[in-house]
Amino acid sequence: MNFFISKNPIQIIGFFLVGFFFILTSCRNNKVDYITYYNTVNSIDSTYRIKNDTLIAIKKFKKLFRKYPPRNDERMEEYENYIKFSDKYNRNFGSKKSLYKLIPLVAPYWKFKREDSDFFKLYKKYGIDSTIVEQKVVEWKNSLNKQLIDSFRIAFIRDQAKDPITGEQSLDNFRKNSELLKWTLKNFGYPSMQKIGLETEDGVFMSMGTFLNHMAQIEDYEYFKTKLRDYVSSGDIPPRDFVEMVERYNQINHLKTVYGLKSTDDEFIKDSAIINHNRRQIGLQSIKHRRKITKEFLKKIR
Repeated sequence: MNFFISKNPIQIIGFFLVGFFFILTSCRNNKVDYITYYNTVNSIDSTYRIKNDTLIAIKKFKKLFRKYPPRNDERMEEYENYIKFSDKYNRNFGSKKSLYKLIPLVAPYWKFKREDSDFFKLYKKYGIDSTIVEQKVVEWKNSLNKQLIDSFRIAFIRDQAKDPITGEQSLDNFRKNSELLKWTLKNFGYPSMQKIGLETEDGVFMSMGTFLNHMAQIEDYEYFKTKLRDYVSSGDIPPRDFVEMVERYNQINHLKTVYGLKSTDDEFIKDSAIINHNRRQIGLQSIKHRRKITKEFLKKIR
């Protein structure tokens, strides 16, 4: 086959521009959207939690984790469940490679997770001693952004500070924290648990869900509502944290619920179809599904 190569510089430039645009478009199209990931996880979760079809769930999880680097929601624990189910039914899940991948996902909750004897038994079964697991958790802690940890440690202490007279938290402190968050988004991206952890060495609890809740009370709310949704899509913010912020704003301003987090049972019944649609748009489970997850989670931690 003969290829015609133009000697016209304009045509050559045009050819390369078209090629560059095609590559750029392909890269954008290949960018994963974690809202789709969360909705798929929700569907798979109902497959075994409600329909009791664990084998189908394993197959679907395996397909999902080939496309997406896994998250591991604190209540759904999708990646951990995939590994446990696969082990139980003698399905290939990647053995040591996948078990090592799980460690940083559970590391933020390590103070609680290390009490789970079954977790260590599973690792031992595949030749990974508990001391190695502990070492990997230490390595994860050492990989965190120390600069951001120091900054957000101060911010969380400030966040919880109350006026000695009124006993109320300070909106001025929330505004100072807002400036820190905006600076962090610009320079480091979202301060997820994989960047700052969940608790400092001296016991300061750093829940970004609480932090975002307070952003709903200040003037920068609309900025964060727009900006942070992109971080839900990128997988850095769990849908629940974003939704809590939006619903807090709606509650403060006496607006109608969008996601059904802070509303009455009458509102649930009346608007459940709309609410569930809104929840899918951000990757959150349906009202009924979430209630079942919460009920089982509370039973488990008791």
